[in-house]
Amino acid sequence: MKFTELALNDDVLDALDAMHFEECTPIQEQSIPVILEGRDLIAVAQTGTGKTASYLLPILDKLSEGNHPEDAINCIIMAPTRELAQQIDQQMEGFSYFLPVSSVAVYGGNDGILFEQQKRGLTLGADVVIATPGRLIAHLSLGYVDLSRVSYFILDEADRMLDMGFYDDIMQIVKFLPKERQTIMFSATMPAKIQQLAHNILNNPAEVKLAVSKPADKIIQGAYVCYENQKLGIIRSLFSEQTPERVIIFASSKLKVKEVTKALQQMKLNVAEMHSDLEQAQREDVMYGFKAGRINILVATDILSRGIDIDDIRLVINYDVPRDCEDYVHRIGRTARANNDGVALTFVGERDQSRFKAIEEFIEKEVYKIPVPAELGEAPAYRPKRGGDNHVERKPHYNKGRNNRGRNNRGRQQPRRSSR
Repeated sequence: MKFTELALNDDVLDALDAMHFEECTPIQEQSIPVILEGRDLIAVAQTGTGKTASYLLPILDKLSEGNHPEDAINCIIMAPTRELAQQIDQQMEGFSYFLPVSSVAVYGGNDGILFEQQKRGLTLGADVVIATPGRLIAHLSLGYVDLSRVSYFILDEADRMLDMGFYDDIMQIVKFLPKERQTIMFSATMPAKIQQLAHNILNNPAEVKLAVSKPADKIIQGAYVCYENQKLGIIRSLFSEQTPERVIIFASSKLKVKEVTKALQQMKLNVAEMHSDLEQAQREDVMYGFKAGRINILVATDILSRGIDIDDIRLVINYDVPRDCEDYVHRIGRTARANNDGVALTFVGERDQSRFKAIEEFIEKEVYKIPVPAELGEAPAYRPKRGGDNHVERKPHYNKGRNNRGRNNRGRQQPRRSSR
């Protein structure tokens, strides 16, 4: 389906045309009409399916009609990380180019000037506020933010927000919102805690459910069946002859990330860590260094498996087997993006064999088992058992920037028309 077949107004279509957006993705085709109808929505679709446009376009369409208060916050978009909030903000800028809609991005950092800029946008009443939970609560606690006239409340990557411990923060923010509102939730998976959240904050929602895609064919997948104490030796062997470039290593916990990072630093590798214990400024500096090539290896928790826009990752290593099949797909999907080739390697420990076998069944592919380097000694045989402690957690899966131009003194934008 083409965007022109949807009931979007001309200014939104002008922006899409200028950005060379023509064909809807499946999630856009199914979600946009529901949101335009005004229904609550829960949509299950993985990263990279075009979900941001799925909610931005219909909300911008509604806001541009001029039926919302000009001095109020009309839409709240929640994102789990600063990086994702920034990406949503950038898309907002493009989509709203021809529209009289204002926005402000609200996320953490140590910059006092940034905090004051966010405060100004919140008090003036930007149409759309794109925020991380912690920073929005910080502003709310100071008493100058009025959310009583919000018409639209959107949660992006809701499952990741709950994984990061934001459930209570989200429920605290909901208390500031009016009961009469349209609530939209996007999530890559639908575990029980997401179903609970949806029950608590959505009203008779429509559901759009897309199946989790299998890994891209361009990803070369391999696995080392090994003992825990052989994993670092495998990494040493992998990087002994060639300097690693653009590598992400996923580990199961913040503690494991810190331990692996320290061990790789002792190997004189150019490595940094990424997890939720880091301050926002630290995370931003690490990501900038990685994108700029100053850092070759990033050791990370699943905070980096979704919503991070880096197209040229050469190698992804699962230091631990992911706890569920969908997370495996998201992790290795960091590589082989933008028509590039990529390699994904997984270290399968003794207790992880059944879990990895379930992943192989899920992706309908037997992953090649690479022999452990001989100098590391004998490795365990691959004999996965079904059930027991090794049983994989199978989450249910289903069928897939801010514009500063032309603002007036109140922070509103003047309409811009296409010159075409």
